[in-house]
Amino acid sequence: MGRVHTQAYARIRHHYPHLALAPTLATVADEVPGRAEEAAAQFGFEGSTTDWHDIEADRAIGAVSITAPNFLHRSIGTAMAEAGKHIWIEKPVGLSADDARAVALSADKAGVQTSVGFNYRNAPAVEEAKALIDSGELGTVTHARFRFFSDYAAHPDGALSWRFERARGGNGVLGDLASHGADLLWYLLGDIDSLVADTAVFVPQRATPLGATSGHALATGGELGPVENEDFVSSQIRLASGARATLEASRVSVGEQNAYGFEIHGTKGAVFWDFRRLGELAVSLGDRYQDQPVSTIYVGPKQGEYGAFQPGSASSMGYDDLKVIEAERFLRSIAEGKPIGATVWDAVRSAKVLDAMTESVDSGRWVAPGA
Repeated sequence: MGRVHTQAYARIRHHYPHLALAPTLATVADEVPGRAEEAAAQFGFEGSTTDWHDIEADRAIGAVSITAPNFLHRSIGTAMAEAGKHIWIEKPVGLSADDARAVALSADKAGVQTSVGFNYRNAPAVEEAKALIDSGELGTVTHARFRFFSDYAAHPDGALSWRFERARGGNGVLGDLASHGADLLWYLLGDIDSLVADTAVFVPQRATPLGATSGHALATGGELGPVENEDFVSSQIRLASGARATLEASRVSVGEQNAYGFEIHGTKGAVFWDFRRLGELAVSLGDRYQDQPVSTIYVGPKQGEYGAFQPGSASSMGYDDLKVIEAERFLRSIAEGKPIGATVWDAVRSAKVLDAMTESVDSGRWVAPGA
């Protein structure tokens, strides 16, 4: 994610030439020896360090991207905010809603802007779906399904990295993927009233890596240790609007590569979106109710931020483009002195949903996300 953020900063002037602020890559931090120097050489940072406190202490740095493991989000996020630095931080912003709230409150107290990596809401097709829902063209939304399936942890030789530890990785696939689902569900359909959830661990042991890991590395030969957090979550949701929804996420779904998306049904129509077909939105509109056809819209310059990337409809955008949009909204929020796009408070809302899922699993009952 550090690479993705860096590439977004590097490309931002290509797509938003009139942006009031242009980023300068000052310093990159990574505790693994040699990794920060390598990143500095590759991407053109002016300096590098193995200690993030050096960035905290550098008064010349005004904004920071935080792409560290989940357990470090609270300490780094609050420290950077208290040092007066604007922060773009990856979800889930810590291990719990309390962690995310601590970062949000620190940022508010310091008067700095925040941005959070809920990139899927930035897809032009998703913004078109939101416009259709908000305009009432689907009628009253009745039920929906949100799914985030991936195979990044499906291999039994996947290394037992921090990601699989409760103390450092938090609630597993809930933080990794269901956090996106919770944000996308709120962004499109509004507040959650209550939910009931179930979770499972399907790969209970993994090998301890013999050295530093990067990404979703494989490991063999190391001592086996327990997977402490969730591989899978499924949740039934009651929305404040009266609609019903399901949210499922899995990190061990063989045959599923980034199978993220939603299906939303209303009394008059429906919309369907699949991240793997980023620029397409399947839509069913009309007055037939039964046997109503579904057509495919190819988003274009009139939808969302598409025009900043492609000149005509049906030309492909990609994941990295969504992060460029995120970077632009972060920098524009700094320039204009107001929140633009997803903020840490959105991460708090998402984390409260995840905490409610965990509480529901423990109690076997319907739970309302906390205040």
